[in-house]
Amino acid sequence: MLYDTARIVGSRVGRVLYRPTVEGLEHIPATGPVVLAANHLSFCDSVVIPLAVPRRVRFLAKAEYFSGTGLKGRLSRAAFTSLGAVPVDRGSGGGALEALEIGLRRLKDGEVFSIYPEGTRSPDGRLYRGRTGVAHLALTSGAPVVPVGLSGTERIQPIGARLPRIAPVTVRFGAPLDFSAGYGHLRTGRARRLVTDEIMAAVQRLTGQEEAGTYNDRTSGE
Repeated sequence: MLYDTARIVGSRVGRVLYRPTVEGLEHIPATGPVVLAANHLSFCDSVVIPLAVPRRVRFLAKAEYFSGTGLKGRLSRAAFTSLGAVPVDRGSGGGALEALEIGLRRLKDGEVFSIYPEGTRSPDGRLYRGRTGVAHLALTSGAPVVPVGLSGTERIQPIGARLPRIAPVTVRFGAPLDFSAGYGHLRTGRARRLVTDEIMAAVQRLTGQEEAGTYNDRTSGE
């Protein structure tokens, strides 16, 4: 109920303030597990996607957002919980593995799980090379991958900005990509690399971003 209420209120407020353009919602299956693979431009991407998608979306958020104290800590915890966020300790050595295990559990439960293959926000607006965790989710779960292209969110809350600004936003959902068969003859690493590259190519077609050709530095984003 909290999620539904937050989504309804947030969607209405967002439509009034930002007048977002949302395309391709018909590509999101009405039921069953789905991986949403999106580019990452701003902190607010994790707000925009859940508000745009008609189904409940699960995504990972830093554990610090759930562990704060005082009024600010309670508000942060309530906000991220209402949006469907799942806390993960990204500073621990097993953080990446834990994140993938959380994603697989959510997909096994038939949920929608959102991930940023770039790993962290783009510091310059370019699309960085995808890390293969998204392919691990797709190949292990058999869930379809819906590519997501975000544009304009970097102007709402640029890196370092504390308060959001008003700017037009576009969210495009591409046709689902099916990786449930056809990769069994390949080595695991090769299969994951091919799948990840295909997903990132689909994202790039939605956004038109310049491709950086390298991995994003995890220390440069959120």
